[in-house]
Amino acid sequence: MKKIILLGIATAVALLLVFQGPALLDGYRLMRDLDRYTAAYEAEGPWPHLTDFCRGCHESKGNQNYPSLMAQPAPYLSAQLHKMASGERVSPNMGPLAMTLSEAEIAQVADYFSRQAPPENPWFLAEPALVEKGKKLVDAGGCAACHGEGLVGRDQIPRLAGQGYNYLVAQLNAFSSGTRPSPGNVMNQLASALSPDDRQAVAAFLATLKPEQAGHSPAGN
Repeated sequence: MKKIILLGIATAVALLLVFQGPALLDGYRLMRDLDRYTAAYEAEGPWPHLTDFCRGCHESKGNQNYPSLMAQPAPYLSAQLHKMASGERVSPNMGPLAMTLSEAEIAQVADYFSRQAPPENPWFLAEPALVEKGKKLVDAGGCAACHGEGLVGRDQIPRLAGQGYNYLVAQLNAFSSGTRPSPGNVMNQLASALSPDDRQAVAAFLATLKPEQAGHSPAGN
């Protein structure tokens, strides 16, 4: 009788593994992945977490249509959030969000992103001739005088190296048309002096730059 019971149990277990084995394995993998995600999430420390703050648009590796915030100078990020909150810099998406942030939260956000390692932009592949044209225009325009060596940004001047191509073109066009103001109208004058093709070439060159090659060393994660 005992053998029959044991055989029945063994048969039931075997059938369970046959029919439910894949689901059980998937469940195990799901729990394992959740444990890893939770550990990584907690390792990031207090808010803001990159995993739940602005990730949809400003992913850690950048986005072609939105700016990469990683390794941007904290004073620049803070200034832009204030400008978006006041309406000085028009942004239908960021304006309302910036208005909800307190001074302490703006400072915290700016500090957090400024200390993240600068990402590469490997998704954009430009024609070598276009990149070379852009490099010549950037050198001739003396962009490094304000944006720093390697164009990694400093103080209230943003990092350009490795930004998304579409975003760079959009901002150059905005400066050219005057829809985005700049201190002393410096960027407006520079951008308006460029043809649309020139602005695309400049954006192509900047998008292909690797920030870490320029010696950018964030304070830490």
